[in-house]
Amino acid sequence: MRTVHWLFVVSVALFVIGIGFVIAGGRTAQMAAPVEQAPVITPVASIRQICAGIVGPAAAVVYGAVGYRSTADGVEETVPQNDEEWTAIGNSAAALVESGNLFLLGDRAVDSGEWVTITRALIDAGTIAMAAAEAHDTEGILNIGGDINETCDGCHEIYRRE
Repeated sequence: MRTVHWLFVVSVALFVIGIGFVIAGGRTAQMAAPVEQAPVITPVASIRQICAGIVGPAAAVVYGAVGYRSTADGVEETVPQNDEEWTAIGNSAAALVESGNLFLLGDRAVDSGEWVTITRALIDAGTIAMAAAEAHDTEGILNIGGDINETCDGCHEIYRRE
């Protein structure tokens, strides 16, 4: 009788362990994601086209969104008046960030030194401008607008080819 009891206990233990292996194997199969190939990206625009079509207009929106102008009547302040204007500033800032990403895509990077440093500065400035637009921070937009302008001017001093 003892032998039968002992075999029963061992059989139940092996059965439970077997079920455990089946469950563990099933979970592992579910967790493994299929390997997908990244889509092929083919850059088509030149750096000059990206600057003229995306960076220039986007930078102008951010740079011109907040400011002060002296007139005969006194100092006039320019600030966004509504959520739509703040959204346009944020969208333009996002375009600056994505343009920086485009500058680093494929063989567009002119070099791995100053080009990357200046491009990262543009990306960082655009990110700060996006946060300032989201917060409706006029002072933040005013400050970062100058930084964006300096980033563009710095790049043009080194890389602009006529």
